[in-house]
Amino acid sequence: MTCWFEGPLAAFDTETTGVDVECERIVSAAVVVQDGPGGPVRARRWLVNPGIPVPPAARAVHGLDDELLAREGRPPAMVMEEIARALGELGPAGIPLVVMNAPFDLTLLDRELRRHRASSLGRRLENCPPAVLDPRVLDKHLDRYRKGRRTLTDLCLHYGVSLTDAHEAAADALAALDVVRAIGRRHTGRLGHLSPAQLHALQALWHAAQARGLQEWFSRQGSQEAVDPAWPLRTEFREAA
Repeated sequence: MTCWFEGPLAAFDTETTGVDVECERIVSAAVVVQDGPGGPVRARRWLVNPGIPVPPAARAVHGLDDELLAREGRPPAMVMEEIARALGELGPAGIPLVVMNAPFDLTLLDRELRRHRASSLGRRLENCPPAVLDPRVLDKHLDRYRKGRRTLTDLCLHYGVSLTDAHEAAADALAALDVVRAIGRRHTGRLGHLSPAQLHALQALWHAAQARGLQEWFSRQGSQEAVDPAWPLRTEFREAA
């Protein structure tokens, strides 16, 4: 029997104007699908004219400036609709969705759908949502005592995955997909017998435990920073600008 990490997987990634999911905007996105390890990749890419200036810090990360996005980016409402449709096709097809740090990208997409389509990601996927696989949550649970950062670049180095064009949405999505396959192969004894749906449910528990641990660490440091335990989508919503 083929393990889930040897079968079809999809991945989603965004580049944005910043890191606050409640007010930042998506400037590029990609959904990639691969039927098996090393197989051809089908990629859909979007450039978005966000309607607000891209801060210098964000431009330095992904290289997308206001002039380029005004010239080649498409209206957000159209793009968010197309992304939601692309993700909505995965569940009925039984294809799991890989999202690195899912509560960021999926929550940001949810807020963009609310902003531009008067809808929500949960509503768009409610009939048959795909199982989500988050390499960050998986790696932190399976190798919790390893020191060092766990960004996508760090995970690629750790698992021997090539990332040739970091912060390009399709390249990042494919790298996250390859990392999840590598995690599955390395930890087959712990993951191979689980279905993607079972892993989805377990990751919600694992992320909540990881969030509690980080919250306790912040408290010991005297920090007031709050850590949201929700996964793969943050539930709290405030009206964004």
